[in-house]
Amino acid sequence: MLDSFSSFSFVGGSSLGFSGFFLQYLFLSVTDHCHLTSVCVCSSPRFGKCSYLRKLASSFSWVGAFQDVHVMIFIGFGFLMTFLKRYGYTAVGVNMLISSFVIQWALIVRGLIHNKVREGEKFPINLDEMLAADFASATCLISFGAVLGKTSPLQLLIMALIEVALAQTNKYICEDLLEVADAGESMFIHAFGAYFGLAVATVMYRKDAKECEKNGPVYNSDLFSMIGTIFLWMYWPSFNSGPFKDDEQHRAIINTYLSLTACTVVTFAFSGLLKKGKFEMVHVQNATLAGGVAAGTSAHMVLQPWGALLLGLAAGMLSTLGFHFVQPFLLKYLRIHDTCGVNNLHGMPGILAGVAGSISAALASADVWGYSRFDVFREMVPPENTTEFLLLNTTFPNIYKPGLGRSAGEQGAYQIAALGVTLAMAIGSGIFTGLVLKIPILDEPKEHELFDDNHWWHVPAGIPGDEKETESDDMEMKRYKKSEEPNGTVNVRL
Repeated sequence: MLDSFSSFSFVGGSSLGFSGFFLQYLFLSVTDHCHLTSVCVCSSPRFGKCSYLRKLASSFSWVGAFQDVHVMIFIGFGFLMTFLKRYGYTAVGVNMLISSFVIQWALIVRGLIHNKVREGEKFPINLDEMLAADFASATCLISFGAVLGKTSPLQLLIMALIEVALAQTNKYICEDLLEVADAGESMFIHAFGAYFGLAVATVMYRKDAKECEKNGPVYNSDLFSMIGTIFLWMYWPSFNSGPFKDDEQHRAIINTYLSLTACTVVTFAFSGLLKKGKFEMVHVQNATLAGGVAAGTSAHMVLQPWGALLLGLAAGMLSTLGFHFVQPFLLKYLRIHDTCGVNNLHGMPGILAGVAGSISAALASADVWGYSRFDVFREMVPPENTTEFLLLNTTFPNIYKPGLGRSAGEQGAYQIAALGVTLAMAIGSGIFTGLVLKIPILDEPKEHELFDDNHWWHVPAGIPGDEKETESDDMEMKRYKKSEEPNGTVNVRL
């Protein structure tokens, strides 16, 4: 195992090496549209004739949604994980490192998967791709939550490197090959990230982490964590609606908004019931957000307000009960130590979202949805050279491309199939990644380094709200274990 200095040298060297690779690859293989953004497209005399400029102008409306998602990634997820009493620096700081790393790597992976780089074409970097890269970061941060406090920064970088490639491959299979809809990517982000992380945590299970006294909150750390909750709660409608515009965006915002409010109310109700009249902060920090996850897959579908409220109620109940019953069961009987409870916030609500999306697709009748069902489910468009497609093309010239003519029931079946593929890929790839992370050179934390910033950061003495003063680096270096050598000498091991 590497010592502390060597480990950080390796992390720094790896980060610089990857950054150099990203820089070289992006220089050779990427094109952008920045030269057009400085033009006042609305005042151009040719604006009405240029479909590309119209598309570019419409993309400006996504800037707000992109920035909202950016806040969720760097503030929301970061502060949500500051609940551990001696791990706040790593929760926020390494969150920033992992997110910045993943954004660069995801742009390249998506370019390789979704574009014809092998044929010499360059792939674009635009708001669509930037938003998708932020979504990829969310996937890794969810997995980070399952192993929070039990991994080194180097292990997390390796985990992110593997996970991005596999998560984007899963998304390509489900979205481009199976042609399913997942608006807020509750299957591709939340379910995948949660069960990938849980699989890693299972392989890397260690009893000393379960029994570590630092694996818990204090008053101030829980209060900081609520900052993350509030930011995530406020901006979740942007997360679910970001990739869309017009009617789909409008529906996604409304459905997520209603689901979150219903989820919050039922979370407080169940928390009080389960804790004998008092609210439990871990429920409020996490389960109040489950409504956003549950509404994700079907956010842009015709849920109706009562459907969105029902999803929020179910998600809040499921998540709160998960923290109270499921998480202790997984730890006791399956040896799955889930630090942040990602199964309760992301995993089970992600499965609920997938099931809700399948039901909504199966009920996508022409009477209720009208032509908007073709906007959401592309393969429900009638095949080319059929009477139905000719009529559709006459009504909406050059709007819809020919599809496979799937029925609503068939589309619902494909939605469930995509959920199964996602879970299988997440668990299988998570087990593989966990085995990789156990390689000794990747510097798995020692027992006294678990859930503690001191090994990774220069920490000022004293943590507000902690019962003990935090040790400085110099103080920690004085801690040692003495063991006698066979010749009677004393071996000091830091």
